[in-house]
Amino acid sequence: MYRNRTLLLVSFLLLCVAGLQAQRRSSRYTEYIHKYAPLAIEQMKLHHIPASITLAQGLLESGAGMSELARKSNNHFGIKCHSSWRGRRVRYTDDAPNECFRAYDKVYDSYEDHSRFLKQGQRYAFLFSLKVTDYKGWARGLKKAGYATDPSYANRLITIIEDYELYKYDAQALSKRESRKLERELKKKPWLAAPHKLYLANDLAYVVARDGDTFKNLGKEFDISWRKLVKYNDLQKDYTLEEGDIIYLKKKRKKALPPHTRYVVRDGDSMHSISQKFGIRLKNLYKMNKKDGEYIPEIGDNLRLR
Repeated sequence: MYRNRTLLLVSFLLLCVAGLQAQRRSSRYTEYIHKYAPLAIEQMKLHHIPASITLAQGLLESGAGMSELARKSNNHFGIKCHSSWRGRRVRYTDDAPNECFRAYDKVYDSYEDHSRFLKQGQRYAFLFSLKVTDYKGWARGLKKAGYATDPSYANRLITIIEDYELYKYDAQALSKRESRKLERELKKKPWLAAPHKLYLANDLAYVVARDGDTFKNLGKEFDISWRKLVKYNDLQKDYTLEEGDIIYLKKKRKKALPPHTRYVVRDGDSMHSISQKFGIRLKNLYKMNKKDGEYIPEIGDNLRLR
């Protein structure tokens, strides 16, 4: 079937950034979400499983409804038969040849069975103690409980949820009282509604600043001291973040990793922007190139990166 927070972030990037970039905002995914979001919201109201998780699993397990198992058997969640299943069955090769999977008359039956499968499975019981809006906790919990053998399963779910903003459907499924509570929480923690996407350079996790971002808010979002963020990025504490700034979540490296050995300066480059582009500490970039703090790079200058 399908604390070191910084280390978790880096692991996340290494496992799935490259593979999922091309999938972002695919029309096939968007069509699936538009079609089945009401089902996921209904299941959340009935069974208290995040709609975002249900949709992300459906997208991932069924290939946005295009897998053979989904098209021929309406199985959108890769649920195998198991001894308790009394319904229709179909044989399909997954982890092993000719495995037994559940088959449904309608897609709705697949969604309903998925919810009951999680609710009635003892190994998934701990998930229901999590907040219904904690999609990251649910994603990691599903992987921990053994829903899928893919080691990057949780990270893939989280990426889909954040790329397609599926957490919005969780809010839609809440009661008015719960919605008001979530609104209050979002005012205190606005990044919960639209978390920053994570990128990788020089094997280091970074985010791209958005309009209105501050070091303090980024620090709260990623559980890192804002003063450390300032230091990691060779900036001053009174610096005002600008949209598009690269902000590393960990101390930059002393040199770039291969194949980045040299860099030819382009229009608009500064030593700081080059250090951010390649994840190199500013003082080390100066030192490698035998330059002092007064040096201003000119177009065409050839700089060492390692």
